[in-house]
Amino acid sequence: MSRNYKFHNPVGLYFVSFAVVYWLDVFTRNEYKNIVIESLSYCQKEKGMELIAWCIMTNHVHLIFRGIKGQKPELLLGDFKRFTSKAIVKAITDNPRESRKENLLEQFAKAASNSSNVKYYQFWRHDNRPIELWSNKVIQEKVNYIHNNPVEAGLVFKPEDYVYSSAIDYADGQGLIDNIIVFQYFG
Repeated sequence: MSRNYKFHNPVGLYFVSFAVVYWLDVFTRNEYKNIVIESLSYCQKEKGMELIAWCIMTNHVHLIFRGIKGQKPELLLGDFKRFTSKAIVKAITDNPRESRKENLLEQFAKAASNSSNVKYYQFWRHDNRPIELWSNKVIQEKVNYIHNNPVEAGLVFKPEDYVYSSAIDYADGQGLIDNIIVFQYFG
């Protein structure tokens, strides 16, 4: 993955967005979104990732997270992206119902051929542009941005109706990922 992560504060809270190469709409199938969810859950339980907000769109993912228990955020994100890229490419390759398989694998191979540190298939773009969230107001703005992404895309009318995000957790419900740290803003 990218060698240019810009996480300056190892204990900071970060907003990151990362996209599939060429902004390919891979996450139109739930089984690929579920790989991301399982990996985020694993990172929470086993790797020291604290999740504040998340959302999986058709071709990109948004997260607000921090590393805890001494875990560096750039290493957490790098491990997450490496694992999910391999798992999703394998799921696409092994999926007999995937009508886009040949085209997707061709695009991943093309992206890899343009990268110095990827051998066969590049799934994620290298740019994450992490933004350290330094105030309650900015945290709330980013949480709202993440949760309103599916509304803006016309997928749902209300953020909490989108299953593949933490918006339901912020509406006093239970989402697909346990132990979301719901940010409370009073201001």
